[in-house]
Amino acid sequence: MAIISVLKYEGDNKTFIWKHPNQDFNTGSQLIVHESQEAIFMQNGEVLDTFGPGKHTLETENLPVIKSIMKLATGGRSAFHAELYFVNLTEQMAIRWGTDSKISYLDPVFDFPLEIGACGEMSLSVSNSSKLLVRLVGTEKVLNQDTLTKYFRAFLMTRAKSIIAQVIQGKNISIFEIDMHLGELSEAVQQKLADDFFDYGVNLNSFMITTVLKPDEDRNYLKFKDLYFRRKSDVMEAELQQKLTLIEQQTKAQSTVMEAEAMAKKRQLEGYTYQQEKGFEVAKEVAQNEAIGQFSNIGVGLGMITGVGGEIGKTVGGVASQAIQSATAPVSQQTAPQMQKRFCMNCGQELSAVARFCEGCGTKVQDSDNCSNCGYAFTNEARFCPICGTKRG
Repeated sequence: MAIISVLKYEGDNKTFIWKHPNQDFNTGSQLIVHESQEAIFMQNGEVLDTFGPGKHTLETENLPVIKSIMKLATGGRSAFHAELYFVNLTEQMAIRWGTDSKISYLDPVFDFPLEIGACGEMSLSVSNSSKLLVRLVGTEKVLNQDTLTKYFRAFLMTRAKSIIAQVIQGKNISIFEIDMHLGELSEAVQQKLADDFFDYGVNLNSFMITTVLKPDEDRNYLKFKDLYFRRKSDVMEAELQQKLTLIEQQTKAQSTVMEAEAMAKKRQLEGYTYQQEKGFEVAKEVAQNEAIGQFSNIGVGLGMITGVGGEIGKTVGGVASQAIQSATAPVSQQTAPQMQKRFCMNCGQELSAVARFCEGCGTKVQDSDNCSNCGYAFTNEARFCPICGTKRG
């Protein structure tokens, strides 16, 4: 095979490692390594010399291992036999994965058996080129996404399924709420699998569970699904009613405050206080309940009138005092009812209120107001009974 003078790789981004088809090289050749690439010379499965990004001229000075093994002469052009690999160090995203069988576990909330599936995407990058070459590539010419995921499928399926079931149980995640926890599940699986990938020189940069396949054909699942959503609906309805009640109470409280503020503004504009207003009301009640039977009410009201000051206080106090004086005055000081006049039955002379004998003729005063013959009750000062004509007295 002819010895070429320029060595480089310009492949697609889905390839992790590409092996140069030539294995015979010489010093003085140009090695071009692009950004995010690494070039490695190997022989018999052993890493020889490594080159990072840049344009390199292959010389004995930068091929120390090859020079030592192959006894290359210093200076001039020397041929050597080796394998050249170009490694892509960029992060490769959207690599699909999925469980090849169902994940069996007990739902931690409803405690019934379930079988689910899961799938998603992950992103990978090379962390250690030499380790990846030695452990996975071997004599392969290309290591791309499909090849790499096939290498990892066995432990990916076993480990991922076990971790997902453990996280669901440990965090008490119901099957009906599992979609809300996909980020949490993804992070847990990534953390558990990262070391497994790293052992092969690969970084597991992200691991995302995008879909959980639920057992929609399982009758038990459908029964518990209906139960869950009915219970959820009842809880939501109760919470809504509670919020509406709270809003109603708050609205009522605000309305009360607004009414109080409006009344306070009204009193301020009209020039009186709340205490004075109550005094007016008590004075009015006192004036309406002057009777002795309402004296206890009057006493209670006086306590509220005490705080009313100024001219208003005097007026209110005066009204209350007059009412109390009127209610408690002795009978002798109140207006006495008009006494019925009495006359002598013999001579007709008007008698005094305390007279027992007529002052005109000396006849004894009869106290009876009823007719001595028929019992008629006189209603005036008549001297004869209007019924039987008998003389009064």
